[in-house]
Amino acid sequence: MGLEQCRIIELPRIEDPRGNLTFIEGGEHIPFNIKRVYYTYDVPGGSERGSHAHKNLEQLIIAMSGSFDIVLDDGANQHRFHLNRSYYGLYVPSMMWRTIDNFSSGSVCMVLASQLYDEEDYYRSYDEFIDDVETRK
Repeated sequence: MGLEQCRIIELPRIEDPRGNLTFIEGGEHIPFNIKRVYYTYDVPGGSERGSHAHKNLEQLIIAMSGSFDIVLDDGANQHRFHLNRSYYGLYVPSMMWRTIDNFSSGSVCMVLASQLYDEEDYYRSYDEFIDDVETRK
């Protein structure tokens, strides 16, 4: 598994003069069923979020408002994605270290997750993550 699996997914968009609508169906528009939704907001300027990886969890990350960057790291390579449209989501598979930064004022980061919260699924230490990446090769 590597960065080649990470991709921007354009979500359905119904345009209307009264306001646009986007919807997401788990297993249809994204490659997993949605088990949990959460979002971050009021992130102070200069702050970072994330800085972890998941053993099994998959995610779709969307900039619902404003913008931010996501740096993904598969243990060998890194890539920075800029999200700034609510109809684009970044698919992040398991075993991908992520850091979210460069938040604009008023940004809202929504995450759709394939599993319920489980602390045992997290890598909080980059060194532990790298050790497991090397072991899986």
